[in-house]
Amino acid sequence: MRVIGTAGHVDHGKSTLVEALTGINPDRLKEERERQMTIDLGFAWLNLPGGEEAGIVDVPGHRDFIENMLAGVGGIDAALFVIAADEGVMPQTREHLAILDILQIKGGVIALTKIDLVPDGEWLDLVEEEVRQVVGGSVLGQAPIVRVSARQGIGLDELLSALSSCLADQPPRPDLGRPRLSVDRVFSIAGFGTVVTGTLSDGSLRVGEEVEVLPRGIRGRIRGLQTHKRKEEVAVPGSRTAVNLSGVNLEQVSRGNVICHPGDYRPTQRLDVRFRLLPEASQPLEHNTEVKLFLGAAEVVARVRLIGKNVLPPGDEGWLQLEVRQPVVAVRGDRYILRRPSPGETLGGGSVIDPHPRGRHKRFATAIVERYESLAAGAPADILRQALEAPGAAPLREVVVRSNLEKDAAERAITDLLEWGEMVVLDFKGGVLSATSDALVIGRSAWERQAALAVKEVEAHHRSYPLRRGMPREELKSRMKLTTRLFNMILSKLIEEGRLLEAGPLVFRPGHAIRFTPQQEQAKDALLHKFAASPNTPPSIKECQAEVGVEVYDALVDLGILHPVSAEVVFRQEDYERMLADLRKEFAARGKLTAAEVRDHFNTSRKYVLALLEHLDEIGVTVREGDVRRLK
Repeated sequence: MRVIGTAGHVDHGKSTLVEALTGINPDRLKEERERQMTIDLGFAWLNLPGGEEAGIVDVPGHRDFIENMLAGVGGIDAALFVIAADEGVMPQTREHLAILDILQIKGGVIALTKIDLVPDGEWLDLVEEEVRQVVGGSVLGQAPIVRVSARQGIGLDELLSALSSCLADQPPRPDLGRPRLSVDRVFSIAGFGTVVTGTLSDGSLRVGEEVEVLPRGIRGRIRGLQTHKRKEEVAVPGSRTAVNLSGVNLEQVSRGNVICHPGDYRPTQRLDVRFRLLPEASQPLEHNTEVKLFLGAAEVVARVRLIGKNVLPPGDEGWLQLEVRQPVVAVRGDRYILRRPSPGETLGGGSVIDPHPRGRHKRFATAIVERYESLAAGAPADILRQALEAPGAAPLREVVVRSNLEKDAAERAITDLLEWGEMVVLDFKGGVLSATSDALVIGRSAWERQAALAVKEVEAHHRSYPLRRGMPREELKSRMKLTTRLFNMILSKLIEEGRLLEAGPLVFRPGHAIRFTPQQEQAKDALLHKFAASPNTPPSIKECQAEVGVEVYDALVDLGILHPVSAEVVFRQEDYERMLADLRKEFAARGKLTAAEVRDHFNTSRKYVLALLEHLDEIGVTVREGDVRRLK
């Protein structure tokens, strides 16, 4: 399925020619027919000589409606560029040509219309020569010129043949499995409800599917599909498609919205782009200029952030970061147009380099320009690498969608990045890592940033608390501001790589050791001497903290030298293990023991025995049955 878009100056016969070719008057509005001038987008369709069906988007030529023209020309495969033989090249002829050039509409045919008004063949030759000079060097530089008269039917067969040949040279629209339809018309039909139309790209839509209206995020379902007023169960990429939506009210969708599968795309209010200012621009483009952005069928106000330069002169190219007032949907490689709001003027345009930059760039940072150039170069591995870096960690399938690479190119890029170590896999359940995988991945530089942050936080904790064995996991997660799943994946990878170690709930650096000062060492030895002198009736936790300080006491616990069994009672680890081994022997010999029997066995007091036994109950070593306990 193909789409042809008209272009050309007002009153050069675009709509009349479309009606002559298709039998359909594309001027659907009453005002258009009364004024005999196209105001908004019109639509028609025809069968080409080879049997292929093609849709036609008829756009306004008048300068007052140039912005309506931009809503329809973005999704076309070829241009039907109309120039009236009796007038030749006019202002909107040049402006429309510039727009086709910016949008890189690769195919086209030039229709030299109204030849019935110019009987002089030499005059026609001169007009044709002028046209050749004007289109030279543009996307229509090699386009055939066909002389036609819509009213007399002259040259129509030749024009259809030229259009068919032009479209035959175009590659098929890719089906990337993630359809998006940029809405150019919205209306309601009694008994059916909301209907939207647009040119479908990047995938197919099916009746019954759930869809999302972006940027509003409204969910609905496809009640019906039509292409050229013919019902379809499946709408294919490149087709002019009408979608009947259930669950979506007329006021909830407007021109420029995007219909897609839920979760396939996300809106953005910031775009990194390559831009060319037209040589005919009335003045240079300055940083912070307010412009109108035309992207797909969307029209939004944007502010220009000029990267690497303060001013861009006419005819020059540069990098921009666009900050848009309302969210838009874009993918890498989308073409766009910028216009000055007042006085109205087409400034230029280019392609989207990154639809989801991480934030505001420093305008003169060398790394940003290098990143732009890498993305613009277009090597699949470089494109996927940049797509990988922007969101941090993400499912691989989402990274591939963000890159806008076709599946085969994405698969090759994945292999390259893994081989070069540029992609780090954080979580993968096994099998083959592919473009549709849910494996959690992160780019090498983003990974190194996260790893450096984790190590830095742990080392800072070691410096602040030299007598603690490590940093609590939860504290590290909080400082890194990560979700639990992502933090666990990153920490596991850091432990796997040996950058961090863990013991229970603590995380620490390899080589980190608790080191006491001479005074602390002396106090610690004195305390442990008291434990050795009275192992079954040792000092309480409060007494320990009073003697050596809270930090030294906590360090002795972290080191496993002391083993607290309650909020008050603590034993040396070796004494705790000895007492536990003795109890196991007593239970094995006697079956059950009372607290009094345990007290007498260890020649200690009830305070220590109850604290020990309740601790053993809690950790599942013993079970209490009334006044006695047994091994669990």
